[in-house]
Amino acid sequence: MRELTDRQKEVLTFISTYTKDNTFPPTVREISNYFGISLRAVQDHITALQKKGYISIKPKSSRSIKVIQDGSEKGPFIGRVPLLGTIAAGKPLLSEENLDGYINLPEPFVRPGKNYFALRVRGRSMINAGILEGDLAVIEQTSVACDGQIVVAVIDDAITLKRYYKEADRVKLQPENPDFQPIYVKDLRVVGILSNIVRTY
Repeated sequence: MRELTDRQKEVLTFISTYTKDNTFPPTVREISNYFGISLRAVQDHITALQKKGYISIKPKSSRSIKVIQDGSEKGPFIGRVPLLGTIAAGKPLLSEENLDGYINLPEPFVRPGKNYFALRVRGRSMINAGILEGDLAVIEQTSVACDGQIVVAVIDDAITLKRYYKEADRVKLQPENPDFQPIYVKDLRVVGILSNIVRTY
């Protein structure tokens, strides 16, 4: 897309906003009246916007301007994720409920329409799943999990990161390190599933 002049940006923004507000585009005269410029000047701007690929025009039709690209620079989605302290990947560790700040993560670490939080991993119980001490675990908030998913589970106000398996009358939280034993519980609360791991070197 070729660069727009300031006036062309203003005209494009007006057309885009007007179309969104009214479900149909403005006429050349309405654009002229809004900016206080001549019909010829409006036509020149419309022609330039069309040539630069921002709008399309249906010939011999009223209200025929269609915005193809509104001129805004849309980069990748970036989510602001709260950092909620440290999670134990060994024995469950009492959860620090205080907020340790925020981190900004782009796609694909986070996706629009979902809620996340992040926790710093402690311990070595999940090393065979590629989760190491010091990693940042990005967690998608949810209260349900499927067998085999890595979850953040709350047990007696402690939190742990383990692989989840539902059994007949209990839940097994399976570590990914043969040096650690599974945790069997009847009462636990799933607060999220592992979405991604962020590692710094």
